Amino acid sequence: MNTVAEHIADFLKEYKPFDNLTFQELSDIATNIRVINLEKHAVLFQNNDALHDSFYVVASGVINLTTIADAEETIINKCHEGDIFGLRPFFAKNNYMMTAKAREESIIYAIPIAVFRPFVANNSDVLNFLLESFAVNSRHTKDSVSSNGKLISDTDYLDQQTEMQYIQSLNYNNSPLTTQANHIIKDVAILMTDSMVDNIVICGEKNHPIGIVTYADLSSKIATGRYPITETIDKIMSSPVVTVIENVSLAEAQLLMLKHNVTHLCVTKDGTSKSVVKGIISEHDLIVAQASNPGVLIKEIKRSQLPKDLKQIRDRLSDLIQNSIQKNIPISHVSNIASEINLAIIKRAVELSILDLGSPPARFAWLSIGSQGRKEQHLLTDQDSILIFEDVTPEKYREVKDYFLRLAKRTTAILEKVGYEYCPNGHMGSNMLWCKSLSDWTKQYNSWMNTPGENSNDLSSIFFDYEIVFGEPKIEEAIENVIFKNAVNNTLFFDFLGNDALKRNSPLSFFKKFIIEEEGPHKGKFDIKTRALMPLIDGARLLILNANIKGIQNTYLRFKQLAITDSKNAEIYLSCAEAFLTLSKFRTVEGLKNDDSGQYINLREMSKTDKEKLKNALTPMKDLEELIKSKFQLTQFS
Repeated sequence: MNTVAEHIADFLKEYKPFDNLTFQELSDIATNIRVINLEKHAVLFQNNDALHDSFYVVASGVINLTTIADAEETIINKCHEGDIFGLRPFFAKNNYMMTAKAREESIIYAIPIAVFRPFVANNSDVLNFLLESFAVNSRHTKDSVSSNGKLISDTDYLDQQTEMQYIQSLNYNNSPLTTQANHIIKDVAILMTDSMVDNIVICGEKNHPIGIVTYADLSSKIATGRYPITETIDKIMSSPVVTVIENVSLAEAQLLMLKHNVTHLCVTKDGTSKSVVKGIISEHDLIVAQASNPGVLIKEIKRSQLPKDLKQIRDRLSDLIQNSIQKNIPISHVSNIASEINLAIIKRAVELSILDLGSPPARFAWLSIGSQGRKEQHLLTDQDSILIFEDVTPEKYREVKDYFLRLAKRTTAILEKVGYEYCPNGHMGSNMLWCKSLSDWTKQYNSWMNTPGENSNDLSSIFFDYEIVFGEPKIEEAIENVIFKNAVNNTLFFDFLGNDALKRNSPLSFFKKFIIEEEGPHKGKFDIKTRALMPLIDGARLLILNANIKGIQNTYLRFKQLAITDSKNAEIYLSCAEAFLTLSKFRTVEGLKNDDSGQYINLREMSKTDKEKLKNALTPMKDLEELIKSKFQLTQFS
């Protein structure tokens, strides 16, 4: 081994994951490494470049990893001595998604992936290190600096929840082409051509897979003349075939393809080669799955110019939610993903409206209220929003309000085309009642909260669940301050809100039977929204306002926070939190099945186990009701 390679091997052994390899293995790798000298500000690769055949280790200097977001270059991480970066070629086929630029004069080791791949496949510690680092995909901030040996992932860091990509289920061909080992190559090739597929599974007894043939095999073994087309197909098949279970995740599939250096995986009933073939997963399937990455969807939203573009993305979100539910990803995780994508769609609708109308005449805030305000909107439901613009002089008020009403009408019209129906109660920024100045909104909340009985006709509790989508955050903060200021020692308001929270009809009868709809289009079904979810939502809102806890709008998180601040009743709050997740999942599954909001559950189609699970989720509601009654003097509005 030459002196340079020996020096490189000595260097690498001090850092993960190379410390898991023997010095001889490191020496073999080092002899193939290229040494790259980068001048200050030199670019190694940039966003959207084709993938290199190597990944990189910083030998000396500093490499900045940057991205362009909203026309601004942002440093997302800094790679120092011993840090690994540029691993995307290991796991994906699409181009780089960031730029690697030398912050100062630097020396970089380029390690060929083809050389390193066998050591990954044969060393579980190295493999686990790469997979864990890639799958976790920590979101790096512009100030974060890696420590020695930390792997810098260059996956889609812009997405807060990108890890879902690596645990979501895959869509793949579940009607694979199969043949027997004694069939002739020419006949099999004709069958593949006629079926327009690039692979075929070779099966033995009981339809168990024993091998696979792809177009690559036909090219390398038949077109080159190594085997005549009159041979049997088993002569050119790759065997044994790599098998996986039916609900394999994207991460698992990528890992197995990497480990075994294959382009196809065979799906079987139990995940082994001793059971029936159920499908085939190709590299193309992985690329398609990556296109449904939440981060990719958000990027596409930002580039969208038409409502139809946003609608297509929203439809893909529904597919992502359905795949996540099938994979048993926690519903709280799904909620985070869905709310961020819904928020991005609404924000883009506002932006498109501004592009049409011109710059706003005053600062403003568009707030989603209701389910999206609580980050609980999984499925397409109706719109709920308010628009607040800053105070302007009296002579400008009419002109300013007219602009924002036009803006709101354009925005709600775009959202309606996307699939969000207009609110039947008119709770939208396009309604002149809910599009007004900050002073007018302050008066509105003061009136609602200090004289609730006089204004009960237009007081909806959803106005206390809000999230800024677009505009000036200080306007949202001002509204929050008004709400919490009025809430202090406001017995009358909490009397009204408490009675409102308890007015829902019971979900179960005295004999613990589900109370179902007795008439109308949903006759015989269970209203999970009104009878089960809303009591929890209303109760959490009431208690969080009374506890003067700001900044938490989500029902699940409200209960979790209440368990911390009111430890005496922590058990009740935690039970309610888990019940809310369970009920939300039932509603989401029902909505996906029927392509609606999932409000009405068809109990006749549920298994006995699911019915019991649903019934158990309703148990904490009685404890919550008693807790509310004991905490508040619910008299005047009873």
